[in-house]
Amino acid sequence: MTNLNHPETPKPAIRSVLVALMMAIFLGALDQTIVAVSMPAISAQFKDVSLLAWVISGYMVAMTVAVPIYGKLGDLYGRRKLMLFGMGLFTLASLFCAMAQSMEQLVLARIFQGIGAGGMISVSQAIIGDIVPPRERGRYQGYFSSMYAVASVAGPVLGGYMTEYLSWRWVFLINLPLGLGAWWVARRNLRGLPVPQRKPVIDYLGTLLMIVGLTALLLAITQVGQGHPWHSREVLGLFAGAVAVLAVFAWHERRAREPLLPMHLFTNRSALLCWCTIFFCSFQAISLIVLMPLRFQSVTGAGADSAALHLLPLAMGLPVGAYFAGRRTSVTGRYKPQILAGALLMPVSILGMAFTPPADALLSGLFMLLSGIAGGMQFPTSLVGTQNSVEQKDIGVATSTTNLFRSLGGAVGVALMSALLLALLQDSSFAHLAGGSLMGEGHSGSALLDGLNAAPGAARDALRAELLVTFRHLLTVSAGVSLLGLTAALAMPNRLLRGREHGAR
Repeated sequence: MTNLNHPETPKPAIRSVLVALMMAIFLGALDQTIVAVSMPAISAQFKDVSLLAWVISGYMVAMTVAVPIYGKLGDLYGRRKLMLFGMGLFTLASLFCAMAQSMEQLVLARIFQGIGAGGMISVSQAIIGDIVPPRERGRYQGYFSSMYAVASVAGPVLGGYMTEYLSWRWVFLINLPLGLGAWWVARRNLRGLPVPQRKPVIDYLGTLLMIVGLTALLLAITQVGQGHPWHSREVLGLFAGAVAVLAVFAWHERRAREPLLPMHLFTNRSALLCWCTIFFCSFQAISLIVLMPLRFQSVTGAGADSAALHLLPLAMGLPVGAYFAGRRTSVTGRYKPQILAGALLMPVSILGMAFTPPADALLSGLFMLLSGIAGGMQFPTSLVGTQNSVEQKDIGVATSTTNLFRSLGGAVGVALMSALLLALLQDSSFAHLAGGSLMGEGHSGSALLDGLNAAPGAARDALRAELLVTFRHLLTVSAGVSLLGLTAALAMPNRLLRGREHGAR
């Protein structure tokens, strides 16, 4: 099997490629956050709450399932074609989202938008694996982390202003000029990327099994996060189906001529531990991004705009941690020390947030900044560690598997933490509010906030004091879960990255 051809790529070419990739990452990440603020307006227009949560969940599920498929197809057909396809689909689906006349149409368009975004995010990171030696990758992956951070802040702000002064449809229409611009830049700048010289063989059965298994798993996780009990027949059926189908998928992949997800990657200790680390890091980061604004609004009574600003230190910490870790990795040639430092900092910073009232802006902001730095130190370095531990022919599928674990970690984190919060509220004065989803219902987009606002003054203050204790318990559990990521980081081999003289094998 012939490896990829690797033409020498001069620095200016890498910079121009990087511009195209950062635009793709920004677009894909922006649509994970920009829509949330416009949910009440969408619900009011279509008068449909039952499908409202799937406007976000459908996008996330589709993106997660698409990621590993793009990774393998990029290894077989070349990444430029896949990147242009993903960008084109994302932009076209954005137009359909803006034109939607019912909640069903919007959810369907969001699913196609998620499929496009999965390609933009997965293929971008694999391209860096193609053209940059492992020792230099940390720096470039750090730039990508900064795009995630910018999107997490810009999304709620842009979404809020456009929904308030224009229409919720502009949340999707803004993607048209951005998407077309990114597509044009990518088409021009991604020429000359390595092209596979092997004959493509598509694992159709493996692809179908993975789509069915992952979709069932993510639907079950999402339903738990939306308030469905673990032991309900629907959730248990989805989990059982997911386990059965994914078991058949693993059996099939061991025998496939050109497997979609080579099982030998899971026997690679370095790659497996990097995936465990990024899973638990994403578990913390995404659940904090979702739940911390809810904590701030419910405990302090502030508005959505203040809650977005409350997240700013966390978003700022991500690129700071990524930049520092990328630089240190490039200088020392080792990625474990940065991952370990981030994994140690994560539980400490989360405990700090747990015992600091959100009204204490300075101290609360400091701990959120530290948690962002902790996440930033782990995300890009775990990806670099994974890419370094596999052969060049598996770079794409290893990168997409890293992104799969990142997405799964976020989905599981939000579902488990939301389910735990609902369970804690059931045993408190909030039992009448905890019957449904915390997010995506009611006038404000949250049943919890609506219930608080309806309570009289003295009762509201008592409820907020009780909520502060409830969120403290929740964050303490979150800090405990982050110790699992620390365990994976401790067990990771302290390997030296292949350097400039080795190139990207």
